[in-house]
Amino acid sequence: MKIKFCGASSGVTGSCHLLTTENHKILLDCGQFQGGKAEEAMNREPFPFDPKEVECLILSHAHVDHCGRIPLLVKRGFRGKIYCTDATADLLKVMLEDCAYIQAKDAEYQNRKNERAGRPLVEPLYSMDDVARSLELVQPLLYDQLIDINDEMRIVFNDAGHILGSAIIELWVKEDGRESKIVFSGDLGMPDRPILRDPTIIKKADCVIMETTYGDRLHPDNAMDVKKLIDIIVKTARRGGTTVIPSFAVGRTQELIYELNKFYDDHTEYDKYLDSLPVYIDSPMATTVTEIFRNNAQVFDKETREFILKGDDPLDFKGLRFTRSTEESMALNKDSHPKVIISASGMCEAGRIRHHLKHNLWDARNSIIFVGYQASGTLGRALIGGAKQVTLFGEDIEVNAEIYDLQGFSGHADQSGLLHWLAGFKTPPKQIFLVHGEEEAKKTFAGVVRKELGYDPVVVMGNSEYDLTADEMEITNFEEAQAQAAEDEEVQRVRSQLADIRASLDGIIGNADLKMESSISKAKLDKINNIVQELDKAAINLGAAVGARDEAETADTADTAK
Repeated sequence: MKIKFCGASSGVTGSCHLLTTENHKILLDCGQFQGGKAEEAMNREPFPFDPKEVECLILSHAHVDHCGRIPLLVKRGFRGKIYCTDATADLLKVMLEDCAYIQAKDAEYQNRKNERAGRPLVEPLYSMDDVARSLELVQPLLYDQLIDINDEMRIVFNDAGHILGSAIIELWVKEDGRESKIVFSGDLGMPDRPILRDPTIIKKADCVIMETTYGDRLHPDNAMDVKKLIDIIVKTARRGGTTVIPSFAVGRTQELIYELNKFYDDHTEYDKYLDSLPVYIDSPMATTVTEIFRNNAQVFDKETREFILKGDDPLDFKGLRFTRSTEESMALNKDSHPKVIISASGMCEAGRIRHHLKHNLWDARNSIIFVGYQASGTLGRALIGGAKQVTLFGEDIEVNAEIYDLQGFSGHADQSGLLHWLAGFKTPPKQIFLVHGEEEAKKTFAGVVRKELGYDPVVVMGNSEYDLTADEMEITNFEEAQAQAAEDEEVQRVRSQLADIRASLDGIIGNADLKMESSISKAKLDKINNIVQELDKAAINLGAAVGARDEAETADTADTAK
């Protein structure tokens, strides 16, 4: 059995890992590379495998850096099933269609410039038709359902607590008469976060593939950050400014809505400022995703489920407004009154947020608050790094607004959370591969793991492949992998330089435990468990619908009485 790391191996985007046995090839994630132009260019390179030979894809969650190249995989010949949780399946359509739309618009914009400059025209990475073909392959599953994906492999999705539908994947593989268990963490969430449940602790694995986004740092306490968020909003409003929050449409935006809702209910000292201060969710995708959240209450934590079953809506509050049309979005930047604008994308690389930054960065009365990870090469990283001037839509913009970086809102586990999850294994895994982190984060976390747990994890670098034996996860090409990583780093450095030069030129030009009999068969127990999960989803959705109906009837009665 071999594992080949084909993305998120030298950074935090492009998650993609190929598992090969004598009879099968399966893929874990197929994400898009994100960042500057150099990183984006990596999406157009050939896959380091033949998509036609891949039997199926197992998707951890619907963030673009984990799912964004699926239509490209299909475009290049993949025809297998795509396994994911049911909530991820709901989100996937929104995410991939948005990606296709942005790529079409980007290609259209680039081709206008290319035509004027006499350069060749470009095509979008993939089309809406490729997205449609991809969605036809999706096979939704529920958490905790045990499913055979072929005659030698079984999978279970466990809650990762990162975003709606995010999963830790357990994969059992039979080969040469023995069975090995591989656990892929996907992206792990922070414990005790609103809306979602805590990441599932897995007790046993032979091989662990683990993310390390924040492997070298600790988050500040989230509750402190909520108050700080409000303090910044109020301070900005007092001086007549607008607060702009770049936010990921899936997960982070809904968490912000939830936290603001709670704060509005629990604090009165800010009333005179907050009551009249509108909060705009200016992202059609975020608006749609919020509806998808409401329709998947079965995966929420206990506190949020109880809110919903009572008929309360934790994703709404006084002053919250959703915008969909371009005209509504443009109007926000013509309105000089204080307000809060929450808009995608979270790293400021695409979407409406770039327009809001163009209109608000130059004004010292305004504030920009980052509430998520900013990858290297992104506009977001440049702004939190202290950039004094940026170029947006061919125009140089002075950075005079106050810039804040509230890491306590991150949907990723920090070093402590990662270590806590890894410490949950009752027996030491035979091998641990650290991926989805920048080099320093992975190396720092590896050092902490060696010191605290006594494990010796592999810091994956570059598109490297490893042979896994039944008794020992033996690395057979470590030197080759290291050389490849060094080569990749040099290539990326040159690409970044070229991308920076190109950007500069464009700017200059102007562009529950069941009591069962011990004799029950494992297969029957698995079937019962699958049915239980389906019933749980149906029950919570029914409760939510009844609560909403009762609330509507109460409102109608009150209106009639008036």
